[in-house]
Amino acid sequence: MNISSQQSMLPFISHPLARLISFIIRRSARLLTGARSLWLGCEPKPIQRIYYANHNSHIDFILLWSSLPKELREKTRPVAASDYWLKAGFRRFLIQDTFSGITIQRNGDKSTDPLYCIADALSQGDSIIFFPEGTRNLSDDTELLDFKSGLFFLAEQFPQVEIVPVWISNLKRVMPKGAFLPLPLLSTVIFGAPLPHNLNLSKTEFLAYARHQLLELKNHEVQ
Repeated sequence: MNISSQQSMLPFISHPLARLISFIIRRSARLLTGARSLWLGCEPKPIQRIYYANHNSHIDFILLWSSLPKELREKTRPVAASDYWLKAGFRRFLIQDTFSGITIQRNGDKSTDPLYCIADALSQGDSIIFFPEGTRNLSDDTELLDFKSGLFFLAEQFPQVEIVPVWISNLKRVMPKGAFLPLPLLSTVIFGAPLPHNLNLSKTEFLAYARHQLLELKNHEVQ
């Protein structure tokens, strides 16, 4: 689905202050981390996508989002945990007004589907940034946590949307646990090939396959 052909409900950065903060954060994050974008398996085209990535820090989605060209960035919404991003007023302003993010409850009411807001955004034609590990991976011994089931259900519900793996390198060193600002170390955002449509895999098989495709991109890290 070409996202330019469907009207989006995305209220993207309508606040003047939010636009300014967005510019400052994008430039600062890329300057501090030296972030580079490698489009290896796809091109930055205005196509509706689920970008799924590894999750090591709170600036993961900022680097990925900043790596997208403006035309794509304005149609792409990060998915973030409400227990962190809605906890304080400025964080709330950042995720809602600056990034037009989708906040979900990770450990909330079991009767509420946490994917509802994500599905609604996809139904409106927006792309999303999604972290299938479900939480930050703070382990130095594990490259990638097992995937939660969300990515599988989104793939089932939206088979027309491209699902693109994105490996964000070095963020455990760029933004170590407890750090307030990223350290000036090189990071690379690597975009892989979209997962094939109609894989006809079980949930367990699909999640293992998607995880493997993401880990394969680590081989292209720039040291």
